[in-house]
Amino acid sequence: MPKKKKKIKKSEKIKAKKNILLKKAKNKQKQKKEASEKSINSNQDEKPEIKKVKKQPSEKRQYNVKDFVVYPKHGVGKITAVEKANIGQIEIQFYKIYIDKEKLTLTVPINQQVNLRPISSINQINKCVSILKTKPKIKRTMWSRRAQEYDQKINSGKIYELAEVVKDLNKNTDIIADQSYSERQLFEKAYDRLKSEFEAVLKISQEDVQKKMNKALGRSQNLEDN
Repeated sequence: MPKKKKKIKKSEKIKAKKNILLKKAKNKQKQKKEASEKSINSNQDEKPEIKKVKKQPSEKRQYNVKDFVVYPKHGVGKITAVEKANIGQIEIQFYKIYIDKEKLTLTVPINQQVNLRPISSINQINKCVSILKTKPKIKRTMWSRRAQEYDQKINSGKIYELAEVVKDLNKNTDIIADQSYSERQLFEKAYDRLKSEFEAVLKISQEDVQKKMNKALGRSQNLEDN
């Protein structure tokens, strides 16, 4: 009989140990879970508040009266006035821009001035002179297609593209047969636009600008007189 009691005691001890181990394991799991929940909550607490940023209005350059600007389809112009007008119940501000070459006055709303750009810098003018000195690109495509490309470049408002047209259509000869009427028209249009921007930036006379451009293009002075 006493042997049986010992056996019972041993089995009870083993069960007790197992229960203790299970409790410890459960406690550890519980502690881990609580710790992870705490860290998640703390991270959520630490997250900065995301504030909605109001959409900034698109920045518009402000021009003043007497400023020179470039309107792609017409070339260099001068701002003669900044005026207001009421259209319906909306007050609109706009620039009055005088294009001397075409004797034309443009009305450009300030909130639609995306096409306007300021006149070039001295560095950009110097880069244009370097472009004029390079060899013209000879393209073998049909003239109608090339003429369309040249016209698009002239009306792009980009001064480097304008200089490229002048350089590519330049003829160092006074023989009219060497240049078609349409070629000469496009050349003169590009040349005059570039010249007017040179004048506005360099603040020198038309004659001096012409000499500077012709020298870069390798054109003789008597060529322009003919």
